[in-house]
Amino acid sequence: MRFEKQDWVLGKVLQKQSELNGDLPFIQFEDGPMHTYREAHEFSNRVGNAFIERNVAFSENVALMLDNCLEYLWCWIGLSRIGAVPVAINTALKGNFLKHVLTNTNCRIGVFEDKYLEWLVDIEDDLPNLEEIYVIGVAKGVRFKRIGLKPFQGIMTGQPNNISIEITYRDIAAIMFTSGTTGPSKGVLMPHAHLFLFGECLHTHMRITTSDKYYITLPLFHAQGLAMMTYGTMIAGASAVLTKTFRASKWLEDIKKYGITLTNLLGAMNDFVLAQPACDSDGKNQLRMVCALPVSDQTLNKLRTRLKIPKFFEAYGMTECNIPVSRPFDAPDTAGCSGKVWEEYFEVIIADPNNDEELPVGEVGEILVRPKEAFCFMQAYNRMPEKTVETWRNMWFHTGDAGRKDNNGFVWYVDRIKDTIRRRGENISSYEVEAILL
Repeated sequence: MRFEKQDWVLGKVLQKQSELNGDLPFIQFEDGPMHTYREAHEFSNRVGNAFIERNVAFSENVALMLDNCLEYLWCWIGLSRIGAVPVAINTALKGNFLKHVLTNTNCRIGVFEDKYLEWLVDIEDDLPNLEEIYVIGVAKGVRFKRIGLKPFQGIMTGQPNNISIEITYRDIAAIMFTSGTTGPSKGVLMPHAHLFLFGECLHTHMRITTSDKYYITLPLFHAQGLAMMTYGTMIAGASAVLTKTFRASKWLEDIKKYGITLTNLLGAMNDFVLAQPACDSDGKNQLRMVCALPVSDQTLNKLRTRLKIPKFFEAYGMTECNIPVSRPFDAPDTAGCSGKVWEEYFEVIIADPNNDEELPVGEVGEILVRPKEAFCFMQAYNRMPEKTVETWRNMWFHTGDAGRKDNNGFVWYVDRIKDTIRRRGENISSYEVEAILL
């Protein structure tokens, strides 16, 4: 199915799949029931209608601090259906890190898993705008001075009927926080068209079909888990299995049990999988392709040999600039090669970081990106105009990453230029860590 740009809106994509492929399986959480596209559409409508009744306004930010669960998806889609903006919060944040995210986005309402409530208690006095939390689980022994707590079950009693609020691809669909390298983490304002292209990249380059089943273990507060894997599944009309977290010891077992055909392995996850005890039946699985980024020659060969995976996918992207570089399906699997520029939607050059001038083929410089389609990029850093302007110098988005292009037009990622720490596939601001330690 092809979606025209006016339909590059999360709620419209799900509604269209519900109308045309409503009985097809969409998503299940671990060993729970598989929900169809029609059921997912109705669940998200319930959430959207419930928040309308609670006076959540168009463009209002709503905090989501949850482990992977289906409620996360219903909130993400339901809030987007009414024009509200889900704020995806990393569940590892606490103290000043969490306070920064909530004050930067001025959230009045949040949906939190019960175990994260105690982290709010410590910073309640610094969150004057936060009024109400809908809790998934049981808030045992948690007491707030002012913030009200309500069970999330009440949200799921909203009406399942369609929502008539018109949302366009230009409207903001989510705020995700990315690493700050010279200051606090920055909230990325992601329009619907921007979010759509994350999923469309995988749909196109991994050739996802209705026969595929995606195994999603990465967190939904991350662009890979939410925008690439889950949204890519939805755009294709495929199905998915969502897990609470990545568990290396169960990874291959689940791949076999659920009949998984596609999944992602990010950074050290590749090595965690290979570190598990080998078995003669490891190669007896249905995987047809794995998105493994980044991956070394040695690791790639081990995955291919041991697990009999026929095809691998690599790409280069960021929360801010989408996935401007990806490996074409028919290109050879070359470890470390991010692929070619997705020229339908993006321009990419390798430039001298001192003057932004393009470098000759083969030389290492900073990866600079800009979109060809309006609203297919981040709109700004939330309430950080100076950082937005700084990043967009000379009409190019500056990624802070070093790379090179070869004679065949392939882009190779080299390293970060800026001062960050990489942990489990995520960039962490050294500035924020230093601030806490001081």
